[in-house]
Amino acid sequence: MRVAMMTREYPPEVYGGAGVHVTELVAQLRRLCEVDVHCMGAPRAGAFAHQPDPALDGANPALATLSCDLRMAHAASSPDRPATVVHSHTWYAGMAGHVASLLHGIPHVLTAHSLEPLRPWKAEQLGGGYQVSLWVERTAMQAADAVIAVSAGMRADVLRTYPGLDPGRVHVVKNGIDTDVWHPAEPDTGSLLTELGVDPSRPMVAFVGRITRQKGVPHLLAAAHHFNPDVQLVLCAGAPDTPEIGAEVASEVATLADERGGVFWIRDPERTRRYGAAGRQRCIAEFSWAQVAKQTLEIYRSVS
Repeated sequence: MRVAMMTREYPPEVYGGAGVHVTELVAQLRRLCEVDVHCMGAPRAGAFAHQPDPALDGANPALATLSCDLRMAHAASSPDRPATVVHSHTWYAGMAGHVASLLHGIPHVLTAHSLEPLRPWKAEQLGGGYQVSLWVERTAMQAADAVIAVSAGMRADVLRTYPGLDPGRVHVVKNGIDTDVWHPAEPDTGSLLTELGVDPSRPMVAFVGRITRQKGVPHLLAAAHHFNPDVQLVLCAGAPDTPEIGAEVASEVATLADERGGVFWIRDPERTRRYGAAGRQRCIAEFSWAQVAKQTLEIYRSVS
């Protein structure tokens, strides 16, 4: 089996969770089958990189994305590298997967990391291009041979947003985590966190991600006004979707800093310890990338 993996992001150009997902998934899938990665951007090792049509310089970004999708679809399968299945991630690559499926006569598997109709604030970024992204996602989603949702909640959203989809074609394969990389460790007094003023001896909750409405950073900051002051809140947040939400979050952080920092208060320290240990064991048992790859491969086989 040879998979044509369609993605906007691939190392070293990874800016969001979908890019991390594809990176880890591909690494594990390559132990099980052949995988050709088709991505957007500069040339790089381990992938076929595609650029938008230069004639569209200055055009709406959605149009540039579509031109890139067409190049990816063209390259998805060839006599010397015949693809068995095409797998796309996010609306950015959805049309590449859809057209490749039609062009080369191969099944299309689509992973839904988020849904465009549930992100109306993107119109602030894309203008009329948001309507294009809605059309792309709807077209690719409705025609896909299988849809992978990264959680049960996402599957429910997919079926609610696209009620015409056959529920039997919508599968759940949860996001993964590398528990060898992410593991409990003793506090490091020489870390960057201590340089920033974080006390490694005190409990801490961290947010790591882009500043986007979908991730709910303003809700976290609103709740933080009620946190236990003994617990630290660390925000590793950047790359706001729009200047407006960036300014909104910065203002809320400043207001919170005038009061205090902290995180949600679980008053029972023993329960806190047990929750943490149980959470890690669940990650190891249910969210390994090897398990994600095996489940994804089974879906490929079911449609091939």
